[in-house]
Amino acid sequence: MNSDALVTIAGLRKSYGPLQVLNDISLEVRRGEVVCILGPSGSGKSTLLRCINHLETFDSGLLEVDGQFVGYRREGMRLHERSRKDVARQRSRVGMVFQRFNLFPHLTVLENVCLGPLIVRKVKQKAAEDRARELLDRVGLAGRVDFYPAQLSGGQQQRVAIARALALDPMLMLFDEPTSALDTELVAEVLSVMRELADSGMTMIVVTHEIKFARDVADRIVFMDEGKVIEQGPPAEILSAPKEERTRSFLAHIG
Repeated sequence: MNSDALVTIAGLRKSYGPLQVLNDISLEVRRGEVVCILGPSGSGKSTLLRCINHLETFDSGLLEVDGQFVGYRREGMRLHERSRKDVARQRSRVGMVFQRFNLFPHLTVLENVCLGPLIVRKVKQKAAEDRARELLDRVGLAGRVDFYPAQLSGGQQQRVAIARALALDPMLMLFDEPTSALDTELVAEVLSVMRELADSGMTMIVVTHEIKFARDVADRIVFMDEGKVIEQGPPAEILSAPKEERTRSFLAHIG
């Protein structure tokens, strides 16, 4: 096991009834690394992210974040499910940005970003607001703190969602196709924020179809199909000279 790994996955399997969604996934993500996951719809990419954040349970295998089993604790040689409180604490260390923005429509931008620290971390109101304003400035929305989600574009809402995830100071950020619900002209503003995050040293796992972003920002690309990791490697290798025919076929189709 790599001591520099922030995420360690070994033999992960997940099924929904007869449908096997994850089939013996093994993967490590180093601290500060940006990993982009590519693959067709239904290949298990989103399910893998949801398992890392314990939004989904898995059937077998091991999954660790920062040396701790996700959703489980070890007693002797056996694993036991963690309490809801422990799971919530673990989840707060992993930020997740979804395809849909999932903002609370009745709360302002500032209130959406403050909510996590206030509830999960019991941060004082002023401290939560100060941090939220700092993060909203970072994602280019300092002038929108009193707006409601319905008053924002899709790209702005997704940037608020990123700020909200960062408000809990996560050690790992997961992005599940964060630009797929956006109009083409709004994609660049979200990717710009993600690039800045990557440049700052944030560990990131990004499910995406944005090939240029993956080429420019990723340290490593993982290609998945039918619940398996087909191949992985540096962007130049995977995108320009993939070894596997399935990878070549996928890239030709989306290119």
